[in-house]
Amino acid sequence: MAAVGIVGAGRAGLGLGLALARTGHAVRLYARHARSVPAPLALTVGELPAWLSRVDVILLAVPDDAIADVACGLAGAGLVHSSQTVLHLSGALGRDALSALGPSGAALGSLHPLQSLSDPATAPQRLSGAVAAVEGDERAVVVATALARGMGMEPVPVAAADKPTYHAAAVFAANFLVTLAATSQRLFVRAGLPPDGATRAVAALMQGTLDNVHAAGPRPGAALTGPVARGDVETIRKHLAALDGADAELYRALSRAALALADLDAERRQAVALALR
Repeated sequence: MAAVGIVGAGRAGLGLGLALARTGHAVRLYARHARSVPAPLALTVGELPAWLSRVDVILLAVPDDAIADVACGLAGAGLVHSSQTVLHLSGALGRDALSALGPSGAALGSLHPLQSLSDPATAPQRLSGAVAAVEGDERAVVVATALARGMGMEPVPVAAADKPTYHAAAVFAANFLVTLAATSQRLFVRAGLPPDGATRAVAALMQGTLDNVHAAGPRPGAALTGPVARGDVETIRKHLAALDGADAELYRALSRAALALADLDAERRQAVALALR
């Protein structure tokens, strides 16, 4: 098993650290500031530690905007050499974010787990079965693929030029889902549901929809339901009359996207489009 050094002790760094440790890798963590970490992980703080030069793989679990600076710091400290692999975890950036380490001869690339890691303690279970985008030098892709498979993920090559699109897709599926949940919960409360009941209602409805997507994909007649899918123009008009400002704008934008999926005849499709103006 490879020795892995992780730079960054946020949720992603801790979650991947736990998943890698449970699959038998020797894992060490580094962060600039002290914080508690779960066993069996141990944290080094302060200046970049010398042990980074002795691990097989360095994972940069830092925000996207910090990747290039951390790579420069590693290069300046002379801590990376040709037998190592350096991977960052960004979903939007490619190997070029590590270009400062090019002269070291190390294999450079990225490994992005396509999963929400809000709780590091549950990361090993949540990562199992998830897709992982791998990209970079040929040797880096081999290493990233092996790490992903070891954690139970499905590695998928994604070209650097395609990563912004890939990551935008992830934002739609994860971040915007939370945004929609918050919007839905707020409107349920406005309609008279108690806050706790509204939260439960949103979670149950979204879970049922996700189950349908998992079973049949986002197809009309399967996962896609509701007034747009049915061509129910009067209901759409009532919804828009009840909404205002940003809520109405969001409703229109998402309804137009749903209309592109809906299986409607031309006349009904045009009527829905007019109602959404």
